[in-house]
Amino acid sequence: MIPCVGVILAGGGARRFGGQAKGLQVVEGARIIDRVAVSLREAADELLLIANDPDAHRWLPGVRVAPDVRPGDGALGGLHAALSHAGGSAVVVVAWDMPFVPGGLLRALRTLGEAGVDAALPESVLSGRGVEPLCAWYGPGCLAAITRRLEAGDRRAVSFLDDVRVSTLPAAEVSHWGDPARIFFNVNSPDDLPPAPPQ
Repeated sequence: MIPCVGVILAGGGARRFGGQAKGLQVVEGARIIDRVAVSLREAADELLLIANDPDAHRWLPGVRVAPDVRPGDGALGGLHAALSHAGGSAVVVVAWDMPFVPGGLLRALRTLGEAGVDAALPESVLSGRGVEPLCAWYGPGCLAAITRRLEAGDRRAVSFLDDVRVSTLPAAEVSHWGDPARIFFNVNSPDDLPPAPPQ
């Protein structure tokens, strides 16, 4: 088993969320960040929160917090920070605005990645990229490839995948854990929050 750090990516300015920390919003009775942490704990050996907010150390007591190494480099910069702070371990990452990612899917991605590739991503017909780069497993070998792309000015979250060995988890297998529309749902604005159940 390759050591694996479960990383919560709490990046972005949340402009569409009025600047609020969207991962702290409550969905179906629990904060999104707590839901993500529970799922990551099923698949990883320890947790790491990538966040630049000065209050981030209060969000998940006992979880290590680290900032972006390259602030302003978007989602790819978040992946760069995750691997930079993982101490040479692999990472399984989930964006903190994705409340419904199941731990079983993350375990499957880790298993797929540890079979001898640099990156393992779930296929997604919902994404224009065909995969979900912010719900994925990355080995330490991805860091150099990500760095090269960032230094070339290419901040697309999938830009470096052409430079590393990639396996994808087929969409049919992803659906074993539920409806992909729910699994990969992300909260970008207050309008995206599911309605609270009636009291």
